Amino acid sequence: MTTTPSRTGLSRRQVLTLAASSAASLTLAGCTTTDIQPVAVVPETPSIDPSFVSMYRAMPEEDFPIPAVDLRRVDRQFYRQFVDDPTGERPGTVVVDTQSFFLYLVLPDGKAMRYGVGLGRAGFTWSGEGVIQWKRPWPVWTPPAEMIARQPELEEFSAENGGQPPGLDNPLGARALYIFQNGQDTLYRLHGSPEYWTIGRAVSSGCVRLINQDIIDLYDRVSIPSPIIVRSGPRAIA
Repeated sequence: MTTTPSRTGLSRRQVLTLAASSAASLTLAGCTTTDIQPVAVVPETPSIDPSFVSMYRAMPEEDFPIPAVDLRRVDRQFYRQFVDDPTGERPGTVVVDTQSFFLYLVLPDGKAMRYGVGLGRAGFTWSGEGVIQWKRPWPVWTPPAEMIARQPELEEFSAENGGQPPGLDNPLGARALYIFQNGQDTLYRLHGSPEYWTIGRAVSSGCVRLINQDIIDLYDRVSIPSPIIVRSGPRAIA
């Protein structure tokens, strides 16, 4: 990871120490994806609303230019949408519904912005309540020690080696939002991914990934700190 923004009061050394020592690393595995093939294009796919095409346009203005999304490879239900809020949470709360692969940012007046997400495969999932403590554009990725033990080839990206530099091939994508619980880094992230065809699927090693265009939109809307809830279903069970 790179130096934490000053608003958090955490130094780079402190963040790296948390990343190396957090107990959460026993259940999280660094936000990578498995070797999975893109979903095939269906030639008969109906025409896509131009507003969505514009929403997922190429973004050459970014530090690392982002290509347009081929929306034929993304289920329509996972396109970013303004919806009635199904969570019942207060405005400003982020809710990840792991059952439906949706992320909601609760807005005023009973509304929410809904995004499609990809999630961790069985054995690398996390749920609960936390705080989005800080966020970063084009972040450095630092795999935890447990992941490096399983995949020694990742040693070059260890905290001691400075992590993986930002870019389109970085597992955290264009933006990352960092989740803390009880003042500790969970190593659980909301982050971008160029593998948009994996949205709506469980293939990552723990974190919640969004299409790069969507994580940029979410990043711009979320203030720091903000509450986050990860649960099965949009609403808490009484």
